[in-house]
Parts: sequence; structure tokens; C-alpha cells
Amino acid sequence: MLRELHPEALRIATALRARGEKIAVADGATGGLLAASLLTVPGALDFYVGGGVVYSFRARDLLFALPREAYKGMRSASEDYALLQARAIRDNLGADWGLAESGSAGSSVHPLGVVSGRSCAAVVGPDGFAQTLVTETGSDDRIANMEAFTRAALGLLAEALGLTCPDV
Repeated sequence: MLRELHPEALRIATALRARGEKIAVADGATGGLLAASLLTVPGALDFYVGGGVVYSFRARDLLFALPREAYKGMRSASEDYALLQARAIRDNLGADWGLAESGSAGSSVHPLGVVSGRSCAAVVGPDGFAQTLVTETGSDDRIANMEAFTRAALGLLAEALGLTCPDV
């Protein structure tokens, strides 16, 4: 899968490098595939600051450094939740852009009741830029969902950077 995603990651890297901008990533149900995709590009340190896989409340608390009250009234895999996380990872790691994904890949019960096959990705950038994308596969196929969520989030990022989005 990473070989398939590499061309999109390369386009994103080229755009970020041309702008002199960096990105931080918070993977959720994508399980690290967003970061791994971007890290397929040699010299990724030029545009990639870091991030993490947010798979527990403890990881969420440490990576985002937000009080629990910041999430009040929000559901996982929602637009406001993903936006909050994209802003927090960007700000905490000192990047220009933040990309976050939150969802339920399936094959098990989500602790917050999110239906399998639902993901929300968010991109935040300079000058207040913010955009979200909800993906619903209707499937419980964990691996296929992780791949679909990763493709969707990378496509959202490419679009945010002004790149036309080929099928990944």
C-alpha cells in the first residue's frame, strides 16, 4: 500500500517544500499510515515535523496537551473533534499545517460507539485555513477501512495544498 501512496506523498512533499512549510500528523484509525506515507519521501525532515498515533485517551492527552473539557460535547470521528486534534498537533509541534484523522476501522467495538467504517479527517493550515472530510465505507473490513481512510485524508491534504487529486 505504501508504494501506491508514495506518488501522492511525493506531490504533497513537493508542495510543502516549495512553500517552505511543515506538517504534523495525528493518525487515529489510520494507525500510522498517514505518517508512514509521508515518510516514504526521502528527506522528509524538510517538511515533516512529527506526530503520533492517537489510540487512547492517554495518548490524546499527551500529544495534544488539551484539558479534557476541550472535548466536551464532541464525539470521536466528528468534524469538530478532528479539527481540534489537527490544530493541537500543529500547534504543539510548531508546524504550519496539521492533519488529523479520527475514526473506527472496524472488526471490534469502538469504545465511544462510532460505527465501523466511519472516519473524519481534518486539515488546518496558515491564515485560519480549515477543512474536513467524512468518509463512510459502510464496511467492517478493518484493513480496507484503514487504507480508505488514509487515501481520503491524503487526498484532503493534497486538495488543501491546491493540488488536483488523482485517485490514490
